Amino acid sequence: MGKKYDVVVIGAGNGGLVAATKSALAGKKTLLVERHNIPGGSATSFVRGRFEFEASLHELCGIGPYIEGGRELKKIFDELGVSEKIEWVTLYEAFRMITLNDKENVDYTLPTTRKAFIDKVVEYAPGSREKCEKLFDIIEEANAGLDYLGTIQNFSTDIFKKIFGEYSDFINCAGYTVNELFDALDLPKAARDCFGGYWLYLGTPLDEQSFMHYFTMFKSYIIDGPVIPKTRSHGISSAILDRFEELGGEAWMSTAVRRIIVRDATACGVELENGDIVDCDYIISNASPYNMYTKLIDSRYVPKYQIKKLNSVRLAPKGFSLFLGLDKSAEELGIQNHSYFIYDTADTAKQSALTRGRAGNNMQAAVCLNNGLPDCSPEGTCILYITGLFTGDNAWDDVSEENYVTAKREFADRMISNFEKATGTEIRSHIEEIEIASPMTYARYLDAPNGTIYGFENTGSYGIVQRVVTDAVGKKINHLYYGGGYGSKSLGYSPSYSTGYEAAAAVLKNIEKEAGIK
Repeated sequence: MGKKYDVVVIGAGNGGLVAATKSALAGKKTLLVERHNIPGGSATSFVRGRFEFEASLHELCGIGPYIEGGRELKKIFDELGVSEKIEWVTLYEAFRMITLNDKENVDYTLPTTRKAFIDKVVEYAPGSREKCEKLFDIIEEANAGLDYLGTIQNFSTDIFKKIFGEYSDFINCAGYTVNELFDALDLPKAARDCFGGYWLYLGTPLDEQSFMHYFTMFKSYIIDGPVIPKTRSHGISSAILDRFEELGGEAWMSTAVRRIIVRDATACGVELENGDIVDCDYIISNASPYNMYTKLIDSRYVPKYQIKKLNSVRLAPKGFSLFLGLDKSAEELGIQNHSYFIYDTADTAKQSALTRGRAGNNMQAAVCLNNGLPDCSPEGTCILYITGLFTGDNAWDDVSEENYVTAKREFADRMISNFEKATGTEIRSHIEEIEIASPMTYARYLDAPNGTIYGFENTGSYGIVQRVVTDAVGKKINHLYYGGGYGSKSLGYSPSYSTGYEAAAAVLKNIEKEAGIK
């Protein structure tokens, strides 16, 4: 095509948008290519009837009107010049957790902020205050240690002394699962249930879930506080894309990449679906590592280490979502909360086992957007999202093309019934619009392996620290970087933004190095 770029970014999801914008901000000739006609990937919305549905975002943390400049996401958005382009609404309720089939069912409503959260936990678990305070201390120190780890350029004796001295809890707990930490603190059951309520947002049971990853997310929600964008997540994506183009970047929508071109173990261009070749010095891929190494690169050029790493990890759960437009307001229907976690049982191992099939899987996260953003739908209506998970690979094995629609409608029907049972509200007769997304939908739209919505599973043996280490070693393709949600910080909005930023920062640093700039 006769034009060469400094950087080509494949995919305009969260990580790709940020990576491209940081590259353009540094003055690099940057091209962003996206196979869909709009940016955002999961960070977008769609319209059915008179309702505009959010595709995936429930809440975002570490940004918004009350966040100081020290939070990572706030710093990224400020640097890129997009913070002022987005209007945020702050939420003060964390979640409501309900169990349906436990020996002793629970119904807990938890607030944000450390003090308010602990005060409420102590109501449900009298006498647990000291242990809750200790847990929060560990959470905050571990997050500070992780932040410090991310600033290290070269390891030295002084750095190791600081890590082991100032961040001892971070080091001591880095390999723990969530339940192992609960056990170490002898946390009572009711308190464990309150602290563990968010686990559905990662999908790995707490006896396997990495302490570091889970409580990084927990800190963001409870201490930093959640917000939602007034214009849905597509407003964030559009703001970042607009900024990228303001900086002189080129964005080609409806443009799919067929392959990444590799010569002499170095990525040097992309071939598009129409056969055109685009030459470049560096590539940042927002496509998952699985797709990058198995679909976009000739197997002859893929380092064996990268394939071994892919084969050594498990995919996180697959998603199933309902998007409901209801013809009455949340107040009229009696939907009182913004976020619900509805479980069969608070025992996450038992609950996770139930998600391996459809028959006994009643777990769901539900969000009534109007209870955070009152005017998000026409007056006298409300929007309700319900998301369930499937673990393993066999929950839909019995589903064929012929019975697919029936199967997904049957599961959607049960999700609606379980929401009604848990909350005591009747919504079925008030459904004006409904859209259903199964694992097959996510696999098709996002090109997500097996329809996963959380990337790779975050177990204690493959948590953030372990990912950082495995990413730092092993043979790679030169000038090829990954920027998205399957990296060291896992899948999710904030991790994807930060991983895209870090990928672009690494590219810029390497450009300086190769140019001889100290």
